[in-house]
Amino acid sequence: MANSIWLMIYVMIISFFIFEYSIPFIKFRWKRLLMLPFIFVFYIFMFSFGFYWWRNIGVSLHIYFAFTEYKSTRDALSNFFPRGLFSAIVIGIIKYSYDFRVLKETAQKLRIEKQEAELNYLKSQTNPHFLFNTLNNIYSLARDNDPLASESILRLSKILRFMLYQTNVDFIAIEQELKIMEDYISLEKLRYDESLIINFNHSIEDIKQEIPPLLLIPFVENAFKHGVSETRNNPFVDIHLSVQNHLLLFIVKNSTEKSPSHENSRENIGLSNLRRQLELLYKDYEVNVFQGEFDFTATLKINLKSHV
Repeated sequence: MANSIWLMIYVMIISFFIFEYSIPFIKFRWKRLLMLPFIFVFYIFMFSFGFYWWRNIGVSLHIYFAFTEYKSTRDALSNFFPRGLFSAIVIGIIKYSYDFRVLKETAQKLRIEKQEAELNYLKSQTNPHFLFNTLNNIYSLARDNDPLASESILRLSKILRFMLYQTNVDFIAIEQELKIMEDYISLEKLRYDESLIINFNHSIEDIKQEIPPLLLIPFVENAFKHGVSETRNNPFVDIHLSVQNHLLLFIVKNSTEKSPSHENSRENIGLSNLRRQLELLYKDYEVNVFQGEFDFTATLKINLKSHV
């Protein structure tokens, strides 16, 4: 054991200089490749004569025990050189395997941090955008001295409370998302008369199932801002949410007077951000929009178990 430890110390020292200095010195520098033969000869010497001399130093210090007497230096070198070279190769494999694993973990960590930063940026865009549209609704009521303006402010305060204290987490229960959606729909209804028809139904297996906060709101917001508000006759919004066996299906259909022959369906900031958030959050999802002659339908399907 003492002999092995003594020789391994030498191998570790030489391997350190090989992998930390020599290889990085010549790598990716073609001019330094000219020194490769000299470096190669030097380490051949170190793993042959150097190894043998290190052994003799250990013998003289009574650290290494010479159980074998070699007839000549050549016999000694033929024994020590393969052992030293093999040990250095094993150390190199271990080192580069470890470095590769560390590099992979670092890259994974950086990827996650980048995704989190992008998600936070998307949320910082979506939330003010959502709030801006809500304030516009209240402004239209206040401008007309509508008594419902005070009620709309009260409902807005609930939404703001939710945005301040509940959207800074990664996930919330679906029941919380339903509540904020109901508050938003109630706030929007204050702007319209009885001609607006809203159907909101849901079938949820587990209301405690978690989803990212404000994930569904952009569809509803889009239905009111770009659909109902621009419909003169028979405005309507149909909203259906279903969550069964971790499969989420969200369908929002609204009236519109835009025809495909006049204008292609466009996505606002909310829907564009939603697509990117889904891309970062889930592996299995589907977003479809369909512009009909007098209606617009947005469909969202998510396998909630496919979270990244």
